[in-house]
Parts: sequence; structure tokens; C-alpha cells
Amino acid sequence: MTLLVGTEPAQARRVSFIRDAEIEDTIRLFGTPLFAVAGLEPSAVRVFLVKDSSLNAFVAGGQKIFINTGLLIASDDANQVIGVMAHETGHITGGHLARTQDALRDATAQSIMAFVLGAAAAVAGQGQAGSAIIAGGTHVAQRSFLKYSRVQESSADQAALSILEQTGQSARGMLAFFDKLGDQEALLTSSQDPYVRTHPLTRNRVDTIRAAVARSPYSDAAERPEFVIRHHRMQAKLIAFLRSPAETFRKYPNTDKSLYSRYARSIAQHKKRQTAKALELIQGLLTDHPDDPYFHEFHGQILLENGRAAAAVAPYQRAVDLRPNSVLLRIGLGQAQVSAESDQHIEAAVENMRRAVRLAPGNPSAWRWLGMAHGRHGDLGQAALATAERYFLTGKFRDAAGQAARAERTLAKGSPGWLRAQDIKAAAQRAGKRKKR
Repeated sequence: MTLLVGTEPAQARRVSFIRDAEIEDTIRLFGTPLFAVAGLEPSAVRVFLVKDSSLNAFVAGGQKIFINTGLLIASDDANQVIGVMAHETGHITGGHLARTQDALRDATAQSIMAFVLGAAAAVAGQGQAGSAIIAGGTHVAQRSFLKYSRVQESSADQAALSILEQTGQSARGMLAFFDKLGDQEALLTSSQDPYVRTHPLTRNRVDTIRAAVARSPYSDAAERPEFVIRHHRMQAKLIAFLRSPAETFRKYPNTDKSLYSRYARSIAQHKKRQTAKALELIQGLLTDHPDDPYFHEFHGQILLENGRAAAAVAPYQRAVDLRPNSVLLRIGLGQAQVSAESDQHIEAAVENMRRAVRLAPGNPSAWRWLGMAHGRHGDLGQAALATAERYFLTGKFRDAAGQAARAERTLAKGSPGWLRAQDIKAAAQRAGKRKKR
């Protein structure tokens, strides 16, 4: 697969990701049945959202699926997204990644593998799609593309068709997506979407899928109502956060009273700093849907980003109450709790962020807000320890060793925190030495 990072061979740019609790939950909802019937442990498959307007999805670094926001926005329905995910799952179950080592050597292997290995840290930011666009930790050069063979593509197609059949879903979305890309093969390479370049389409492939659709008992299976709604919401959120307010208002005019249209307009009004209008729209949605965690989350985000951190605590808390295992929602709550001028939320912030790092010990932002909560609480040793954890996760080994040493001097000798500080300091010093080689 390819990591598309430039339009000329000599160019390189940063790969950017977004983190958003709702969109990730939607993608997980789509993907879990696929992964399960494919014989994969659903929780072991990681899906990353790449901020890129082109149509692309690819697998790299084991059970990691990368999906461009451009593909999600351009998809006509959830079934198309699911079809693409089924195809990428077919590449994982077919072991195709293990057969790309020659391509890796010919391409920019070091940069690509650094990107894959660093992806978890690079995307471990805050939960809002609009404000949590995070630059990846490495530059990736585009000297050549990792490209699957026609045999591997056909194998992934067959696996996808089987997966969709076993989940009782139509392959029409997969076929429609390939038809959408079919005309691009005649274009110059520089004008093609990267999906065409990395997943070579052939008329035989498309015809095979079309024949499978024609004979499948699930060809006309309706999309699950929840999938339809979640797809509309995902698109509305991505468009509103990633495109201009003017474009959002054109696509979602005031005459459209649907849930997702009001959601998109609320986000666009927030981006325009029209806070009263944004709040009016989101509060209207909450009146209709009082138990929607993501509407509560966005309500909190509007308040937090307008300097009203104390007022943002309650909606974020409600979101967490509804989705207690969402690390991204907890990080939003922790930011509001720590940012409030009053210290009344600090003890709750410490407990909240402790829960967050237990749920996701590899999330640097969780450690960041835990460290700040400890600092506001006056526990400087634990603050230094949490900061050391964050620096180590983000590859800042010298800073990690320094903060670990500070924690070691401050915490009680022999305590769990003191022992952990010693471990981080030693590991950071070793990693720092390897990095210099």
C-alpha cells in the first residue's frame, strides 16, 4: 500500500491524522462485524483516519487500516465504506503485507516503517475533529508506491465478498466504489486518486464483483438504519470541520432540518465564532436527543474553546457518563476540569485522567492532562512522573529522563511511582543512546 505524501517524487510533506470519538466509534461500528467473521480479534485491528482529501485506504504495519477523510466524504453511503474496509481486511487475512518486503526495500522503507511505528503516538491527541488535527511525527518521502499485484487484489476481493456475505451485507457498495474509480485508470498517474495506483483495477475484477453481486442473496439487503444515520453524521461532521463554513452552509442549508444538517451548521457557526448560534443549534439537538454523548461533547467543546471551561465541565461529564470507556471523551473532560479557574474540579480531574491512562496507557494526551491535574493539585512528583510518561511515548527521551529523575527525587523511595520513575529513566537513557547511533 502507499503512503501518499506528495505529488512529485522528490517532495515530502507531513502526514496528518484526526482523532474524533464519534467518527472512530462509527468506523468501529462498521468494521467490527467484518473483522470478527474474518477471524480477526476486532480490538486488535487499529483504524487510523488520515486527513487527506484524496480517495484512499491502505493497510500497513500489521493489523492497521488507514482511511483518508476524502474517501469518507466522497462515499455515497455506509455500504461503500464497509465495502472498502472489507477489501482492506482481505489484504490482512491474505497475509499480503508479508509479501511486500521487496517493494519496501525499493520504496522508502525506513520512512514508511517509521511512520507506521510512530502512528499511534502521532494520532494520540484530543478528540475533536476540528481542533485535533495532529501532524505525524515523521516525513514520508514518495519515491515509489507500494502496490499490490493483480493476484493479491483479486484475492482481497474474494475475501471481501465472503466477509460481506457472512455478515448479511450487500457488496453493491464495494462495486459502486470501484465503478466510481473505474474511469480514473485512463487518467495520467498524477491525476489519479491514489487508490487506483495502489489497488490496480481491471475490468475482470469489476466484472467478477458484479457477477457476485448478481447471484448473492444479500445483493438487495437494505443498509442497517443505524449505519445510515451514522454515515450521514460522520460526513456532516467531517465536512463542517474540514471545509469552509460557506461550503457547509451550501451543502446543509437552513431549510434542511435533519439532525445531521443542524449538526453541521452548529459546527460551522462555531468555526465562524458565532457562539450563540452554534449553542442554539446544539442545544436544540440535545433537546431532541438528550442521551447523545457526542452532542454533549460538542456542547462542551463550544464552551471550552470560548473560554468557558467551568461551564464546559458539565456537558463533558455527561458525555463521559454515557460513554465511560471513551478515552477521547475523558481527555476532553480532563481539559475542561484542569482549565477551569476554580480548583473545585481538580480532584475529579486527577481521578478522571487516572482512569483515562488505565484505559489507554499509550495515549500521550491522557498523560499530559494527568500531569497537569497533578500539578494543579500540588502533587509535583506525580506530575513529573506523568510528564515523563508523555515524553517517553512521544520519543523525547532526554526530556523523559529529566522528568523521571525529578519524579525520583520527589516521590517516596520504594513507592510504586518512585520505582516507575527509575524504569522510565533507564529506558529513556537507553533509547536516547540508540537514537544517537
